[in-house]
Amino acid sequence: MGENAILVINCGSSSVKFSLIQPETGLALLSGLAECLLTEQAKIKIKLNNEQYKETLPSPFDHQAALTVLVKHLHQFNLVNSISAVGHRVVHGGEKYAEPALISEDVESAIESLAKLAPLHNPANLIGIKACQKAFSDLSQVAIFDTAFHQTMPAKAFLYGLPYELYKEHGVRRYGFHGTSHYFVAKQAAQQLNKPLSQCNLISAHLGNGCSVTAIKNGESVDTSLGMTPVEGLMMGTRSGDVDAGIIFHLVEQLGYSVNDVDQLLNKKSGLLGVSQLSNDCRTLEEAMLNGDTQAELALTVFCYRIAKYIASFSASLTELDGLIFTGGIGENSSWVRAKVVEQLALLNFHLSEEENQKARFGKSGNIAASNSRNCWVIATNEEWVIAEQTHNLLSSTQPIKTEV
Repeated sequence: MGENAILVINCGSSSVKFSLIQPETGLALLSGLAECLLTEQAKIKIKLNNEQYKETLPSPFDHQAALTVLVKHLHQFNLVNSISAVGHRVVHGGEKYAEPALISEDVESAIESLAKLAPLHNPANLIGIKACQKAFSDLSQVAIFDTAFHQTMPAKAFLYGLPYELYKEHGVRRYGFHGTSHYFVAKQAAQQLNKPLSQCNLISAHLGNGCSVTAIKNGESVDTSLGMTPVEGLMMGTRSGDVDAGIIFHLVEQLGYSVNDVDQLLNKKSGLLGVSQLSNDCRTLEEAMLNGDTQAELALTVFCYRIAKYIASFSASLTELDGLIFTGGIGENSSWVRAKVVEQLALLNFHLSEEENQKARFGKSGNIAASNSRNCWVIATNEEWVIAEQTHNLLSSTQPIKTEV
C-alpha cells in the first residue's frame, strides 16, 4: 500500500492522534485517535480505506497501551513494513529549534527543559516520543516544532515591554504556535498565486478551539498573535486571549482568586465559553444565535471583531499584501464567521463573494473574494502532511517535496 510512509504522532495529555502518510502526496494510508486515556472512557478509532474501526479499551489505558493497539492494527493491515520513520508534533521548541530535529537524548532533554514554557503540551509530547521509541525501536524519530516557523520574527515583534533581562535570562518573549499550519496554508496560497513562497506576503488566520493570526512577509513569519504561551492574542474557545494584566491582580487581591483559579479562568473558562455562558463550540453558538440567543450572538461578535482587529493590525508588518487565508476548524467551515470578519476589513479592500463563501466548507478550499477584492482564501490545513514531509526531508536530505492540494 505504499513504501517509505511516515507515521505522524500528535500526543496530548490524554490522547494520541496518529496518521500514516506518504510524504510525497500527502495520502493518509491510515489515521486515527486514541482518546480519554487513563480514564474508564478510553477508546481508540482507526480509519482505513474509508472504514472505521472502534474499540473501547480497558482502564487504566495509557499512551503506551494505545500505541500497542495501533501496532497490532498496523500488522493486521500489513502496513508495518511501509513505515520508514516516525514524526512527532512538539509544541514548544523555544529559540533552540527553528528546524526539525532528529530525536536524541539531548533533544529529549531540551524538550523537557522547555516544558516550563508549555507545561500542558511538551510533557505529553515526550510521553508520545518515549512510547514510540519502545513500539518502533528500529525507526528514526523526528521532532517537528510548532514554534519553528515563527523563529524568523524580528525582535520588535517578539519582545514584550518588560525588563530586557527577563528575555535574556528566562526566555520571556513571544514564541507563537500553530506554525506548522500557517506554513502549510501559506505554501498552498503561493501555489494559487503561482509564485514562490519567498515572494508571497500574506495574513493567515488559523481559527479553531485555539486561534492565531500570522503575518507572513516574503514567505516568513514576521509577527503572530499567540505569545509565550497559547493564551495571548485572539479570543478562543475557552481561552481569554488578550486581557489587561491588571485584571489578574484585581482577581487575586480583590476577589480572592488563587493563582490556580486565575490559570483555570484564563485557559478553561473564558473565550467563547465564558462570554456566551453556553459553549466553546462555534457550531452550537451559531445555532443558538439563529434561535435568538443574544449572549451567543455577543460572544461570536466579540470573537469576530478581535480577529478582524488583529488582521488589520498586522498590515503594519507588511509593505505588500497578496491576500488573507482562513484555516482551522472554524476558519474552514464557518461561512458566518468569515463574512463577519471580512465585513470589518473593507478598509484593506477585502470583500467576499457570498456564493463562493457558502461553497467553501467541509474540506472545500477556494478563493472566496469578490471580483473587486484582494484575494481571500479558505484553505484546509494539513499539519500531518507537513510533519511527514519535513521528517522525510530531514532523513533523506533530498530537495523539498512539492506539495499540492
